[in-house]
Amino acid sequence: MAMMRALQQTTLDGPGDLRLIDTPVPVPGPGELLVRVTAAGINFADVMQTRGTYAGGPSAPYLAGFEAAGRVVALGPGVTGPRIGTAVVGTGHGAFAEYMTMPAAEAISVPAGWADEQALGLVLNWATALAALKPLGRVAPGENVLIHAAAGGVGQAAVRMAKHYGATVIAVTSAGKHATVRGLGADHVLERGAAGLAAQVLRLTGGAGADLVLESAGGGAFAATLAATRRVTGRVVVYGFAGGAAAITSRDLVFDHPVQVIGLHIGTLAREAPEMFAELRAELVSLRAARVHVPGRPAMYDLADGPKVLAELEAGSTTGKLALRP
Repeated sequence: MAMMRALQQTTLDGPGDLRLIDTPVPVPGPGELLVRVTAAGINFADVMQTRGTYAGGPSAPYLAGFEAAGRVVALGPGVTGPRIGTAVVGTGHGAFAEYMTMPAAEAISVPAGWADEQALGLVLNWATALAALKPLGRVAPGENVLIHAAAGGVGQAAVRMAKHYGATVIAVTSAGKHATVRGLGADHVLERGAAGLAAQVLRLTGGAGADLVLESAGGGAFAATLAATRRVTGRVVVYGFAGGAAAITSRDLVFDHPVQVIGLHIGTLAREAPEMFAELRAELVSLRAARVHVPGRPAMYDLADGPKVLAELEAGSTTGKLALRP
């Protein structure tokens, strides 16, 4: 039996309980590819899974990680492509390993001329940001777009695309990351966690509020997000809740915050709206041609460093895309 190295989450007490183990190489099932992983992307959802707060997440112990790029080495039953040896990026289970399986229908070829690791984030980060901005958020030139966690993987992609689509970008990030976000084109940068976020956004928008908000902060920041959104026509696309879950009532939406709240999970979108997902993939090709979507430059770490890197991500001390090298 062929064996591989992988990171296993042994409890639901956080990333400190990730352990490097030897385990059998998985066998691709119907509709799946087996991929030799060359780079595994790290996302905040990985942190949530280690805490048991990701809906539908696995029970411990489990092989961690769900985003990777690599080379196709085997096809499961019923799969006719991509061909063996093709470089792909996609999602599945157990990405923090030397091999993983992923659904063939959701795997995307690594763009020509790109290294495998440069394509990390194409599905989870860029497709999520694009879905939030265009088909769901309906961004239009001249609108004000408020982007939380703007220095993260989704946030950086969103800043670049929002500027490309003619929006004014109000970015929210923590101290020490403002220059990074400004370098991507953000027009205004606000401090994460600072008091008076809504008042600052209203001031910057002449009292109107943001036309579109990309909301991933959750927790106590969610109420400020709603208060910072333009009434009636403003859209809030929720794709994460790093600060914890937050609630909104029907009364809130009728009287206090009459805004449009839209949920987004890119995996659900790919499965339930494949036509929309195909449109996102086509638009990303156009964005690459326009040099808006450029090769990524993830910070690379060894597989054994996974627990430390996820802990730093949870603490909010990282910037940009993070990846592990098996």
